[in-house]
Amino acid sequence: MPFNTAQVTNLGKAPTASDVILKFIRDSIADGSLDEGEPIRQDDVARLFNVSKIPVREALKRLEAEGLVEFHRNKGAIVKSVSEPEIVQIFEVRAILESNAIKLSIPHMTEETFEKALGYCDAFAGETDVARWSELNWRFHSCLYEDAQRPFLVTTIRSVHDRLERYLRVQLTLSHGKQTADREHRQILEACRARDEEKAAGLLYAHIMSACQSLLEHLPEKKPR
Repeated sequence: MPFNTAQVTNLGKAPTASDVILKFIRDSIADGSLDEGEPIRQDDVARLFNVSKIPVREALKRLEAEGLVEFHRNKGAIVKSVSEPEIVQIFEVRAILESNAIKLSIPHMTEETFEKALGYCDAFAGETDVARWSELNWRFHSCLYEDAQRPFLVTTIRSVHDRLERYLRVQLTLSHGKQTADREHRQILEACRARDEEKAAGLLYAHIMSACQSLLEHLPEKKPR
């Protein structure tokens, strides 16, 4: 009998239990619900999602590869702490990768790219939800790299961004952090419109590293454990 294929869900693209759990834990780390050094008990997570420990462990191993979780003997999985020198290095890698990506992308940018980026700028400026600031910040940045047609590079940048997201949320909530980011985003976009690859890359590099400096100046002291 004939089927209405428009009503069929592609289960091959549906998220697995491990995918759902990974996103939940990653978001909990990003928003500070899970602090540095906090244990992530597999039994508790498995009960929360009503699954076995297998997808929980799969999710934790993937988060370990992302640098968000580490396994300790007799403690299991905990949220990985990142030292200030490590934070600086991660920001430096992000600045290098993204400034290179934008130079590769600019020659291929279209008016659609500029309009999409401007839309993210406007949405970012008008958003009051802190969690959405981080998401819109990523959407703005990533849309400026897509025309480079370097999916591996963009995926790598995303993994670096994920390692920094909990700190980016802190930085954006600092005094004038959001306003500064919005102003600098628009300057970067203006350079892209002008097809000035070197200026755009320089502005982007400075934007990322100034955010790093602002963050370091306001990071709370590590909690003793």
